[in-house]
Amino acid sequence: MPDVLDPVADLVKRRKDPVVVQTLRSTAAATIAYAVALQLSSEPAPLTAPLTALLVVQVTLYATITTGVRRVNSVVVGVIIAIGFSSLVGLTWWSLGLIILVALTVGHFVRVSEFTVEVAISAMLVLGVTRVATTAWDRILETLIGAGVGLAFNLLLAPPVWVETAGESIEDLARRMRRLLLHIGEELGGHTPVERAAARLHEARRLDQDIAQVDAALRQAEDSVRLNPRVKEGLLYRVVLRTGLDTLEICMVVLRVLARTLTDLAKKRTDEPLFPPDVAAALEDLFVHLASAVESFAVLVTTQVSANAEEAESRLANELTKAHSSRDEAAEALLQRVQQHPRQWQLHGALLAEIDRILDELDMEQRSMRLMEELDRSAREQRERYPFLHKIQRWIRGDRTESQRTA
Repeated sequence: MPDVLDPVADLVKRRKDPVVVQTLRSTAAATIAYAVALQLSSEPAPLTAPLTALLVVQVTLYATITTGVRRVNSVVVGVIIAIGFSSLVGLTWWSLGLIILVALTVGHFVRVSEFTVEVAISAMLVLGVTRVATTAWDRILETLIGAGVGLAFNLLLAPPVWVETAGESIEDLARRMRRLLLHIGEELGGHTPVERAAARLHEARRLDQDIAQVDAALRQAEDSVRLNPRVKEGLLYRVVLRTGLDTLEICMVVLRVLARTLTDLAKKRTDEPLFPPDVAAALEDLFVHLASAVESFAVLVTTQVSANAEEAESRLANELTKAHSSRDEAAEALLQRVQQHPRQWQLHGALLAEIDRILDELDMEQRSMRLMEELDRSAREQRERYPFLHKIQRWIRGDRTESQRTA
């Protein structure tokens, strides 16, 4: 019985997968675009419309709009170039090379980004037919149909918001960091071979490299909340998740350096424990609280429900308080040992400095200041980029205020 239910459960789980959603939405939009083009275009097989819909429809509404504009722009520019060339020369090897050169050059000037090649493709397709004028207008019409269907498809059926997916990626990264911190803490009191310490360092480096995947998921989430009618506080979501990932990325870099410090210490102490029992016990307790603080921080930045956020914030504050207390105990124990046996004292100091850096990055007061700074910066950039939209918003707010005063 479980074997029968497993595929069904997997299908239900994958219905929110970006690849699955993108496949279904693109297929539906392309089919609808082709059906509409059959009714409006004089071409017997207006395949430009579904092709445009496939290229225009993206996972997020923001990407759909921006891609659609660039796509339509590239096709129109390519058709205009082809019409101009057709009135002067026919289709020969040198005219084909010349039109490709001109189209690619113009494509860079009109800023169609990834659709620069589409300018040349459109120009070649139109130039290669006999009825240039009719085909040119049909191609423009089909492109507009495909782009319009793709845009309408996402407006009527708003694409999903990928904030939850990005949050899961961030929490998974934090859990892996937590496991690494716990493993490092458990090995401080015993004899740690250089190979084992180096393995922890390689694990930290892999985690650091995997941040790129988390960043990609976050960029998708950021696009999904832009212009999405289902999201009321898109800017807040973007800033909270982005600053949270930035903090974890800094902690991950410091953790990698910390693992390198312990590897260097293991090279110097090949026949003895890394730290005496009392120092190791204090450091292990510190790493336990540090690991819990990292995980609690990730839960805090990815939690959208206020009650759960307050619980995560309380848990993070508690873990940071315990971590600071354990850090002071470990620092005192290390100081006493270094005064008695000053070997590799610089590595002890580096270890404490790296721990302090992680604690500082996780500090809630510093995070609040960072959030305010980022929100102010994002709002300022939006005002500078879209001054007309900002004036409209100010006018609406002023009109409402004036209405309230009059009432």
